[in-house]
Amino acid sequence: MDDIRPTKATGLNLTAEHVARVERFEPDPGPEPGTTEHTDAELDALVETLLFEYNPEELWVFAYGSLIWNPEFDFLESRSATAYGWHRSFCLKLTRWRGTRELPALMLALDRGGSCNGLVYRLPAHDHFKQLGLLMRREIDANPPTNVPRWLSVKTEAGVIRALAFVAARDGMAYAGKLPLEKVAHILARAAGHWGSSAHYLFRTVTMLEEHGIRDCNMLRIQSLVAWEIEQTFRPIAS
Repeated sequence: MDDIRPTKATGLNLTAEHVARVERFEPDPGPEPGTTEHTDAELDALVETLLFEYNPEELWVFAYGSLIWNPEFDFLESRSATAYGWHRSFCLKLTRWRGTRELPALMLALDRGGSCNGLVYRLPAHDHFKQLGLLMRREIDANPPTNVPRWLSVKTEAGVIRALAFVAARDGMAYAGKLPLEKVAHILARAAGHWGSSAHYLFRTVTMLEEHGIRDCNMLRIQSLVAWEIEQTFRPIAS
């Protein structure tokens, strides 16, 4: 078998068969020492702060990762959008969900610099407080959080709109910084938690980016490297 890492990717190499080789579910270790779960009161206070900063007539949410393939909320429409000044990056370290203390995972967030193509969803006009609360409970990591909500201006074909996004706090405990793509791939090919494998998270993300015509050269490179890592390290599942 060729043991030379791929240098570039123009299409998707990572397949469901690759993911099946590494898919597993680990026990939830709970919050990492030094962190806690958010209380309902804390999350409600965060939503109140967001709505104090900006109380929109139309609530838009910018999606760049799992919110594209698993939004878990009702929406009235979606549009292609670009966030300038931010880029999609595996820069959050996870020691639960899709990783463990022994084998941490990486999750996507928006990090400073560049630009990011994604989608914006327009949510129903009623009860923005409740809708934002559900988003906080899904998207925000440990307390204190590293994946934090922020209002961003994003560009669509219909003009610039303000949308809620989740970005990396560089001073957060879980911020992993900019890692070489080869290291990112090494981690994603191996890590898993009680939500399943990191390879599955990557596979769902790149598949939906492709379906929506969103090209991200780093994501293409990472998925190609993860496919290679799995082929080199993990035997196919016997039929």
